[in-house]
Amino acid sequence: MSHRNKRTFKESRQRGWGMGLYRNRSEGWIGGVCAGLAAHWDVPNWVIRLAAIALLMFTGTLAFWLYVLAWFAIAPQASRWSNVADEDNALDMEYDEDKQAFRRKTVFRYTDAPSERLRKAKERIDSASKRVEAMERYVTSRQYDLNREFAKL
Repeated sequence: MSHRNKRTFKESRQRGWGMGLYRNRSEGWIGGVCAGLAAHWDVPNWVIRLAAIALLMFTGTLAFWLYVLAWFAIAPQASRWSNVADEDNALDMEYDEDKQAFRRKTVFRYTDAPSERLRKAKERIDSASKRVEAMERYVTSRQYDLNREFAKL
């Protein structure tokens, strides 16, 4: 195994364990562990906090020690002013068909079925085709010629 593929604990921690897992101190109450897990799993913060409290009630100090362990094992999220290189914080991205933009991949977010994605793509192509046809009709019309002649004056 080459040194490139083998990372130290510190390197893995700083890179979010290869899955974009960071503590979110700005939205966190104590250490940002619950807020970081909520951001990673794309669920509201209160859900993770409620689960942590329930875990604390049912397991006692085990939940406390797990929280402390996670506090040390999960690196804080880099701020925009930090000098960490962007390639070190590169996350896997996926395309969101509904928003027509890229978003960060998360564990519990599922994409649409292929047939649904194909249907949405077909709708977008049909819409673009209609716009192109309307432009072609305008460019080949007498109105376009008249507007072009007025623009020359």
